Amino acid sequence: MAGEYEQEPFEETHHNDDKAEELESSDTHEPVSDAEKHPSPQKKLRRYDSMDLESAKVPTHHGHGPKDLGWSVILQLAFQSIGVVYGDIGTSPLYVYASTFSGGIKNNDDVLGVLSLIFYTITLIPLIKYVFIVLRANDNGEGGTFALYSLICRYARVSLIPSQQAEDRNVSNFQLELPSKRLQRASKLKSKLEQSRFAKFFLLIITMLGTSMVIGDGVLTPCISVLSAVGGIKNATSAMTEGRIVWVSTAILVCLFMVQRFGTDKVGYSFAPIICVWFTLNAGIGVYNFFKFDPSVIKAINPKYIVDYFHRNKKQAWVSLGGVVLAITGTEALFADVGHFTVRSIQISMCSVTYPALIMAYTGQASFLRKHEDLVSDTFFKSIPGPLYWPMFVVAVAAAIIASQAMISGAFSIIQQSLSLGCFPRVKIVHTSAKYEGQVYIPEVNYLLMLACVGVTLGFRTTEKIGNAYGIAVVFVMTLTSSLLVLIMIMIWKTDILVVMAYVLIIGTVELTYLSSVLYKFDQGGYLPLAFAAVLMFVMYVWNNVYRKKYNFELDNKISLERLKEITSNTNLCRIPGLALFYSELVQGIPPIFEHYVANIQALHSVLVFVSIKSLPISKVPAEERFLFRRVEPNELSVFRCVVRYGYTDVHNEEDSLERILVEKLKEFIKENIWLSHVLNGKKATEGENETNGGEVEREWRETVEREIRAVDRASDAGVVHLIGENEVIASKGSGVGKRVLIDYAYNFMKKNLRQSEKVFDIPHRRMLKVGMTYEL
Repeated sequence: MAGEYEQEPFEETHHNDDKAEELESSDTHEPVSDAEKHPSPQKKLRRYDSMDLESAKVPTHHGHGPKDLGWSVILQLAFQSIGVVYGDIGTSPLYVYASTFSGGIKNNDDVLGVLSLIFYTITLIPLIKYVFIVLRANDNGEGGTFALYSLICRYARVSLIPSQQAEDRNVSNFQLELPSKRLQRASKLKSKLEQSRFAKFFLLIITMLGTSMVIGDGVLTPCISVLSAVGGIKNATSAMTEGRIVWVSTAILVCLFMVQRFGTDKVGYSFAPIICVWFTLNAGIGVYNFFKFDPSVIKAINPKYIVDYFHRNKKQAWVSLGGVVLAITGTEALFADVGHFTVRSIQISMCSVTYPALIMAYTGQASFLRKHEDLVSDTFFKSIPGPLYWPMFVVAVAAAIIASQAMISGAFSIIQQSLSLGCFPRVKIVHTSAKYEGQVYIPEVNYLLMLACVGVTLGFRTTEKIGNAYGIAVVFVMTLTSSLLVLIMIMIWKTDILVVMAYVLIIGTVELTYLSSVLYKFDQGGYLPLAFAAVLMFVMYVWNNVYRKKYNFELDNKISLERLKEITSNTNLCRIPGLALFYSELVQGIPPIFEHYVANIQALHSVLVFVSIKSLPISKVPAEERFLFRRVEPNELSVFRCVVRYGYTDVHNEEDSLERILVEKLKEFIKENIWLSHVLNGKKATEGENETNGGEVEREWRETVEREIRAVDRASDAGVVHLIGENEVIASKGSGVGKRVLIDYAYNFMKKNLRQSEKVFDIPHRRMLKVGMTYEL
């Protein structure tokens, strides 16, 4: 197949021959008689690229989209989601009023103004924006910043790494369900994004920024939640000073991070009941306080009190928004964790449990504060009736730990997604649950998060300062989500422009107002999440930038088909028994490091497969669509190319070894490839009305298949060798200082101090050979 390596990314291949399409859709591997498949001899069967055939032979739908589940299952998932999704937003009543009124309550009616702000903020952002709008933008059930980015990447060519292939579009999960009516506005936006390199960079950067901020949440949530919950004990005993509370909180945090390696599968079922008890107690105490102290706070539903609050306090009211925004911390978890549940189950749990419980809790605290303005710094624990104090304290600590656990697990999942899309250095991903694929543990990241949490807790010591930092991280992520969502609404959903404008004006204005408020406290702790984000952004940018440069270098210097024939026809090159798997990141040709290997070893295994591990901008790739093969001509070389495709939430180190599955899939491919070529020959024989020749073709097919399958089995039995291309990269001569620092120091430092490919993919050391080569970028 001359020129098969020169295929342009995402070049469309149109199969116009009806009979060829029948052949492609066939699932059987047995030869089909010519009379059955080709009743019309006038039509010609065109020759296909083997990778096209492999990708098109499977059904186009596997049911990986939105799940059609029964109500009993949806209600069960809704119950389980309470423990995983709402821990963070559920523990916000611990510190919202204390953070908002950090300088005390100046006017009794200010309580009504803040309650009204809290009510409309929770209604507008978590309920309307996330539950009823953002959740619709899930990527085959997966959520989060990368889900939004992947949707945009699939619909428009905005990826900066040129590894797209036409065959990718045939993966069932890759396809988008789009309205049939194409609007001119959507086409124009798509065209502008594809033609603008700045737009591509900008999309990637804001995705990285959003990701970094969510990881920052994984640091700040444990600090503020545990510190607030443990701080409640000082109301029971004066022996608990601020210093002791800080050290107890630090000890709990260290224990929390130390048990991450065991996973949350075993304790996961206890999360939902504990959080349900937490919400029930909060709602019950809220109702009790509402009727006991001041039922008139119900009038805060009138937004007039917000206007009055700003009129009385002016700048101070605007500054206090940084405390109000803490009422919606953890809202991003609604979207990020949707992959573990379903959209409908999260909508049910939010509307029936979380939203009513939070409104009742904040309303009850407001009633309490109307009569006890001086107790605002300890509103939560002071408003608890005496007999319920200790039970509430225990449940509060448990809820804080659960909220922390959810955000830490979320940080692990996000880093896994970043890693799969080439935006994070290689780290070891440990899957802690055979039942729940999304539960992962990353040792290096876990210890870095633990050190950061301990440092923040010991350094800031109070929830007020941590709250200032927390607010910035929360609002930044929400604003970035809205930005990506507007692109999706216009370009993919084809939403009416008036609806888009209404979303931007209402939601956008609210979020930007909150963002301006939290940024005002930059010097009071607000710099912390921005500092975290800056460090993470630097790491992600350096890795992604050099990764792209390295990929483009290999693409520009790939070995052509003619050059490969020259190399393999060299009389000094000997073929040795065995099967070699040659790993590289290049998916559109043979990498230059292969020529370097042959020049030094002067030997080639009897069967050679070039393996590329590739991540697609989708959440999961069905197992039957994971492997794509091409045969490198001439056939007697026994050289193949294989692209192994993963989604950003797929498991790489599966229980069944990649090596065994790849060999089995290779044999299937050989069988189908030879079948296709012999069917072509069989058609020619039938067209000549020579049935004897047709039968001869079938016999030849069987003999050829058996011979080649035996050759692969013999090679596999002789030994499988894993050849790893380890590319050292240096800045080319004459490069500027910035480029040299980026490549020679920053990138190479990360590469040397993090795990290598064989550790990430669990390649056996005894059968591994590294091939080194230096690239000047």
